[in-house]
This record gives sequence, structure tokens and C-alpha cells, in this order.
Amino acid sequence: MEELTTKLSTERIMAELKKVEDPELRRDIVSLGMVKDIKIEGSKVSLALELTTPACPLKAEFENAVRKALDSIPGVSNVDIKLTANVRKLQNPLQQQSPIDGVKNIIAVASGKGGVGKSTVAVNIAAGLAFDNAKTGLLDADIYGPSLPIMMGINEKPLATPDKRIIPLEKHGLKLMSIGFLLENDAPVIWRGPMVTQLLQQFLRNVEWGELDYLIIDLPPGTGDTQLTLVQTIPLSGAIIVTTPQDIALIDASRGLQMFNKVNVPVLGIVENMSYFICSNCGHRTEIFSHGGGQKTSERLGVPFLGEIPIDPVIRASGDSGKPVIIENPVSQQSKAFMEIARRIAAGLSVISISPH
Repeated sequence: MEELTTKLSTERIMAELKKVEDPELRRDIVSLGMVKDIKIEGSKVSLALELTTPACPLKAEFENAVRKALDSIPGVSNVDIKLTANVRKLQNPLQQQSPIDGVKNIIAVASGKGGVGKSTVAVNIAAGLAFDNAKTGLLDADIYGPSLPIMMGINEKPLATPDKRIIPLEKHGLKLMSIGFLLENDAPVIWRGPMVTQLLQQFLRNVEWGELDYLIIDLPPGTGDTQLTLVQTIPLSGAIIVTTPQDIALIDASRGLQMFNKVNVPVLGIVENMSYFICSNCGHRTEIFSHGGGQKTSERLGVPFLGEIPIDPVIRASGDSGKPVIIENPVSQQSKAFMEIARRIAAGLSVISISPH
């Protein structure tokens, strides 16, 4: 009799939770498999809510909705919800490239031209995902102008395993790789394209990345042969386009998006960097490079607008000092802007991974 009562109570709980819907997927959390380990002890109900990413921007809303649903059941007086996460691997049927062992999702951060702050965005997106406890790696794929050593404050060189696989450096919860870690005294790289592509393949295939939820790749700026070859040989889960508000940058951003469309890589969205400047003395907002072009471009091209980042001395100083702003001051307004973008990226990947192709 007790077993029957427990079963019926569990069924009632599941029936009530079927009314809680994921607003992005438009499906209930029970059919999505998010409800785990329901336990009933008298009037107390405990369960685990498994999110599709630890960087879920709606985690508080999910928890509140589940708590409200359970509180509505007669006889339930205490609710205990444990939030967990299981990042799903995105399988793109249109891509035939071999996956990287242990890496669930690879995200390219690109720009149609240089000078738009792409590396700053890439580093802080990676730091934001790691801040939310996602297992994250960051590859600096800009062979001619590596910036990761300075932006992460690293001067050491990586070691190798007995079978000569490179062990990525680790800092601030991130696994990191850059040719800048291997160069002597800022020596320039004077190589032709095929050598660059071969080295990048080594960084992808011959590095002990381990188990990663996300590997962020900071691509070289532009849409030339190196970039196209790289994106054609990596099983990319999605791409981010970084731009500034000027018309010329937006034109180049459109070219970048077209490049990813050609190789069947979903564009997760556009980030507008250097969007505006706020005076620290008077609080006045100045739109130095115009404003709103990133959002208009995303609407025109039919991709999400992920957010805007101000031009700010704090962001610049944090990169120069080797501590991304999210690490230096995670509660600052600048960090919040990056965190929101990182969480939207993670959410966008989750939607694609669950939605039918």
C-alpha cells in the first residue's frame, strides 16, 4: 500500500511538472528529461533539475517555476531542488569532420576585420562560461598575432605527455593553448598558409584537452583562406561574429556570416563591441562609433543579437594586466555584460542540440 501511495504521489508530481515549460524550446521539462531523482519523505519533496548547461540564463526562473508547481500540490510542505547540468554534444548532420575526443562543443569567435576587440570578447566569453562551472578551453588560433599570453598573464611553456601530446596550460579555470606560449622573446611568425593550418590542426588534435563542455576558438580576423580552411576541418558547433557599430565593420561582419553559412556552421549571434562609452565622472553616454548597427545587422541577416559591450578603460586594463574583467571583478557592470552574452551563447547551443535538425 505504501508503495502505491509513493507511486501515485510521484505521478502527481510529474503531472504537475509537465505544466512547466522551457520558454525557448516550447516543451515541458519532463519530456525534455530535466527532472531527475524525485524523492518523497512525508510532506517533503526533493528532486534534481538537470539543466542543459551550467551557464543557463534561466536557471532562477526554472527553479522558481518548479517550486511554485510543487507548492501547489496538496500535502507538499517542503521543497528541495538541486540544480545540476549536463551539457549536450551538438551533432551537426551537415558536418562530416572528425570530432575532438572529449570535447562536446566547439565555438568559433570570428570577425570580418581586425581591431574590433574579438580576442577580448573570446577571452571573456570563455571566462564567463568557466565562472558558471562549465568545463571550458580556449584556443588562440591567431598564429600571426597571438594575444592570449598577455590577456591571461602567462609566461610559461606547456609540457608534453610521454606520447608527445601537448598539455594545455591552465589558469582561472580555463585550459589554454596559443602559439604565443611556444615563441621565444615575442619572435614573429613568418609562415605560409599551409604551415599555419598544419599547426592549428596540431593544436586541435594533438592537445590533451580532456573533457570539455566548450572549446572556444579565437579565430584570426578576416575571411581569408586560413579561416575558411580551419572552419572546414573542425566540427564547429556554432560561431560568434564580433563587430563594432561602424558601417565598414558591419559589412565585414556580413561576410564572416556568409563564410560560416557556406560550411553549414550555425551562427549563434552577433556581438557589438565598443558599442558606447560612459564617462566615469558625469555618467554621460557617448556613442563614439555610432550605435545599434550590430542589432540592425543581426535582424537583417536573421541571426540573434547577443548583446553590446561598452568601450571601457576597465576592460582594456584588465586584458593588459592578464586578468579578464570577469575574473578581476565578476560583479562589475562590464562583467555582467559579458556574462549575459556567454549565457545566451550557451542557451543557443542547448536549443540547437535539442531541436530536431
